[in-house]
Amino acid sequence: MDDTLIRNARRILVIGCAGAGKSTLSRSLSTRLGLPYISMDREFFWLPGWKLRDRTKIKRMITDAVAHDRWIMDGTSPGTLHVRLPRADMVIWLRISRLMCLWRIVKRRILYAGKSRPEMTDGCPEKIDLEFLRYIWNFERTEKPEIIDGLNKYGVDLPIVVLRNPSEVRALLARIETEV
Repeated sequence: MDDTLIRNARRILVIGCAGAGKSTLSRSLSTRLGLPYISMDREFFWLPGWKLRDRTKIKRMITDAVAHDRWIMDGTSPGTLHVRLPRADMVIWLRISRLMCLWRIVKRRILYAGKSRPEMTDGCPEKIDLEFLRYIWNFERTEKPEIIDGLNKYGVDLPIVVLRNPSEVRALLARIETEV
């Protein structure tokens, strides 16, 4: 992959399973590339107390956000790809193993016990429940087809960078760090 695609991108979507490292990668790229960072969980979806915002308002907020000229947005949400992909310059898809994602979710729960992590809305303390674990375990089976469908419909000409393990993520960040 030609790293100039990433360095020249003005609007980047970072997608993948929970625990894949979307937020960590997005924050790192935001700093390196000077792009404003948008966490979908924090900015659009969740209100304090883990209350999901109204779907109509979510769509309007996402539409307003992607209208901006420069951003890096972390969040998969296949149901909103039709709004986000037409405005994106590229997609980074973290296809990290589900065992790694599960490990990171457990580690994150311990690290942020009783409090909200930085990319989450205040008042949404880190939690793990059976539904969330099932979502992670089944992500490739349930979410991947929707993601591929969205990419084929709304992002057919977009460059897509697929990173499959933490060493590929580190290598990408190292190349961006040394060349920016």
